Amino acid sequence: MSLDPPTYLNSLQNNIRARPIPWEGAVRAGTITDQDLKKIKAVDKVRKEQRKQTVEADIGTYRDLLLGGDSGKSVLESAAKRADVVQYILVLTGDLLNDVPGLPSALLDHSDPYKPFLPLLTHSTNSEDPIPLLTSSVLASLISAAQTKFPKSTPQTDEALPKLYRYLSGLTKSQDSGLQDIAVQEYSTVLRTKKSRELFWKQRQETVGPLMEILRTAGGAGKDTDSTLWSGGASIRSATDAGLGGGVGLQVLYHVLLVIWQLSYESSLVGKGLEEEYEIIPLYTQLLRLSPKEKTTRLLLSTLLNLLTPTSNRPYLLTTAVSVRLPNLLSNLKGRHLTDPDLLDDLQSLTDMLDDYTSSQTTLDEYSSEVLAGHLKWSPPHRDQTFWRENASKIVTDNKGELPKKLAEIMGKSWDSDKQVLAIACNDVGWLVKECPEKRGELEKLGLKGRVMELMAEPDENVRYESLKAVGEWLRYNFDK
Repeated sequence: MSLDPPTYLNSLQNNIRARPIPWEGAVRAGTITDQDLKKIKAVDKVRKEQRKQTVEADIGTYRDLLLGGDSGKSVLESAAKRADVVQYILVLTGDLLNDVPGLPSALLDHSDPYKPFLPLLTHSTNSEDPIPLLTSSVLASLISAAQTKFPKSTPQTDEALPKLYRYLSGLTKSQDSGLQDIAVQEYSTVLRTKKSRELFWKQRQETVGPLMEILRTAGGAGKDTDSTLWSGGASIRSATDAGLGGGVGLQVLYHVLLVIWQLSYESSLVGKGLEEEYEIIPLYTQLLRLSPKEKTTRLLLSTLLNLLTPTSNRPYLLTTAVSVRLPNLLSNLKGRHLTDPDLLDDLQSLTDMLDDYTSSQTTLDEYSSEVLAGHLKWSPPHRDQTFWRENASKIVTDNKGELPKKLAEIMGKSWDSDKQVLAIACNDVGWLVKECPEKRGELEKLGLKGRVMELMAEPDENVRYESLKAVGEWLRYNFDK
């Protein structure tokens, strides 16, 4: 998929192309050689076709110029102390990679094709420093070419990718949307292979995390705040062509969604983690409500379908999808005037999948799946008196008390970023004691009573309230008796 070059980067490159470089002075100072200068001038400020012919006629010489060879260093290494020359050569390299089809392959035949570029990624900690920015663009183009030339990857590419990812992750954390867009588009350029996506996921704290924060901001939910995502309070009228929540522009939003869509092709690897660590199902459900463009709606639906397709992901992700009312939203989407055929196909496939799931699931099945997944939400069963009256005994006894044991495991964690999990668990324990008082001893042996009493001292008021209610059920039974 071809994307327009980021405006910020395009402007920077144009400015550098227009700068005069005192080349003869650089030769006299020993920054570059006279031979290097002749090669540069032969392709600098000439027509694209002439440049192409010049390089193709002497492609080995230009490979040595950019990467170094038996006769000497790369021109980038020789000119390391001259920032203006390095910037100019980086822009020229990018132009040559775009204009000369055979050059990327020739560079990749070098024994170490990324060597002159990788050190430049750490040239400065300033995110606006042109040298790392220009370097990342060259590396993204070269790595993308390597993925085509060597489908099984190479050790050099596997070493270079994490370093590129690390640099780009810093740009995604910037407050400047232009820098964010550079990073996200370059991510997209290299996420073409299974190996590149696996490495991207392996570094997810650096790579995926900041992208999810951009999406949460767009969805109207800041870090560690779930209320907007789970309530679905915003509507499509909240979004405009200029941007969504937090001022996230539609272009950046689209490119971030594109990267996550590419990652979702490794759904068996990433599906459960995307939900456990980033709550992607409620987040994407909220973004679907807000999405004002078919192109963003298409990516959201396609990503959800990719994640829900593997059988191994379904027990956890489908339960969450139902909890955040995704089926209702899909029904509403069908009422919109949508024309994209791929979008409509994905919408129908998702609808059919969720319909099949909901028609085959009892309420107890849904509750069990949620508990066993290990992350509780305020789904309907938790506050349904009829559900507890009919199912509490089964919950305590079925499969040798599997569900109470899992509740004890869930309650044993601190849940610093999602305290509502503890509140919900206390609620459930209270219902079990109320409906199955004869099983109190078994529940106490699992440590549930002690943990509920500890949580009465929690700073979070919802956790305190639910734990107090649960302890009250134990006390009420004693008093009634």
